[in-house]
Amino acid sequence: MPPSSAHDDAVARETALRAAAAEPITSPHEGAPAAVTAAVGAAVDALGAELLALSHDLHAHPETAFAEHRSVGRVAELLRRHGVAADVGVHGLETALRASTGAGGGPTVAVLAEYDALPGLGHACGHNVICSAAVGAFLALARVLAVHPVPATVLLLGTPAEEGGGGKETMARDGAFDGVDAAVMLHPFAHDIADHPFLGRRQLEVTYHGVAAHAAAQPHGGRNALDAVVAGYQGIAMLRQHLPDTDRVHGIVTDGGQAPNVVPERAAARYYLRSAHPETLRDLTTRVEAIAVAAAAMTGCGYTLDWDPRPPYLPIRHNRTLAARWAVHQAGRGRTVLPRGVVPESLTGSTDLGNVSLRVPAIHPMIAIAGPGTALHTTGFAAAAAGPGGDRAVLDGAAGLATVVADLLHDAALRDAVAAEFAEQGGAVDVPSFFD
Repeated sequence: MPPSSAHDDAVARETALRAAAAEPITSPHEGAPAAVTAAVGAAVDALGAELLALSHDLHAHPETAFAEHRSVGRVAELLRRHGVAADVGVHGLETALRASTGAGGGPTVAVLAEYDALPGLGHACGHNVICSAAVGAFLALARVLAVHPVPATVLLLGTPAEEGGGGKETMARDGAFDGVDAAVMLHPFAHDIADHPFLGRRQLEVTYHGVAAHAAAQPHGGRNALDAVVAGYQGIAMLRQHLPDTDRVHGIVTDGGQAPNVVPERAAARYYLRSAHPETLRDLTTRVEAIAVAAAAMTGCGYTLDWDPRPPYLPIRHNRTLAARWAVHQAGRGRTVLPRGVVPESLTGSTDLGNVSLRVPAIHPMIAIAGPGTALHTTGFAAAAAGPGGDRAVLDGAAGLATVVADLLHDAALRDAVAAEFAEQGGAVDVPSFFD
C-alpha cells in the first residue's frame, strides 16, 4: 500500500499560505556601488552560454565522491580559457581545486563549488548547478575586479565528496580556509530560502562479536551477535519517542549472520545520527552509544564502535547578515527569497558546509529549480537540474553569489556586521576535536 499523501498535501497548503504572507527580506547595508553590481550582471550574461554548457556537461557525465576527475578537469579547463590558473589535487584530495583572483591586501572570500553526484541517481542533488554557478560567480568577479579593482582576494575552491565523503572537512584540516574571511555557496531546492537549516550528522558502525554454535543442537553454547544488533536497533527505535523534533536516527543491518542454523558470531549495523545543533548532536551521540553498549551486555557479546569513518558533518551556522544581501540581489533577478521557518525545517538533510560555517562566516541559500513537489535525491530532481529551472538557477545563482562577494569587498560596515554576528554566535569552533 503506498503511503498517504495527506500529510504532504497539508504541509504544502500551509507552506503556500506562509509564503504568501512572508515579509520581504531586507538589508540595512549599502553593499557594492551600483556600477559594480551592474558590471557583475553583465559579466554573468556574457559567460552564460559557457556556464550552461558546463552544467549540462557535468550532468551528462556524473561522477561520485572522490572520483570527480573529469568534472574537476572541465572546471580547470574553463578557468584556463579565461586566463585563470587552477591547481588541481590540493588540500589532500586528488579532485579538489583552488584558484584565485584579485590584487590581495584586503578581505579574502571563498566561493565553493561542489561537483560530485549520487550513485545510481546522477546529479539528483543538483551539484552541476552548484558548480556552474560558483564558477560563474568567480569568473564574473575576476572580470569586474580587473575593471573596478579593490584590495581583496577571491578564491574558487572545488570541494569534492559532499555526498557522504566530507571533502570540505579534509580540505579545512589542510588549511584551505586559513585566512578566509567568509565563504559562500548555494544549493538547488524546491524553494528559494535565505537560510534553511541543515542538520549535523555522525555515522556509527557497530559490530557485535558473539560465539558461533549449532542453532538446533547446541544453541546454549552460542552468543548471538544478531540478537545484539536487533536489541540495539529496537533500543534506538524506543529512543526516538524521547528525542527533539530536530533529531533523527536511522540505520540498517549490514551483517546478520551467514546461515539460519548457525548462531551468528558476527553481526553489524550502520547508523546515521542527525541533529540541529552541535551540542545536541553530541548529546545524541552519548545516548546512542549507551544503547549500543547495553545491547552487547544483555546478549553476552563483545562489541566494536567505529565512529565517523568519514568526517562528521556539523550543522550549518548561517550568517543572516550576509544571507540578507543574497535575498536582496535575488529579488532583482525576479526571485522571492523566503525567510527561515516558512518552509518546514524538517525538509532537510546534512552537508559538510556546516563544518566550514563553524570556522568562518558562511551562507548556503537554497535556490529553486523545480516546484515544491519535487524532492531532492529523486529522478525528478535530477531532470530539473538539467532543465530550464536548473539553467535559470545557474545564471541567477552566479550573479547572486558574485554580487554578495562584491558587497563584502566594497562595504566595510557590512564586513564588520558579518564578523560581529559570527562572534555573537560563538566564533570559530575547533571542529576536529569537537566530539573528543
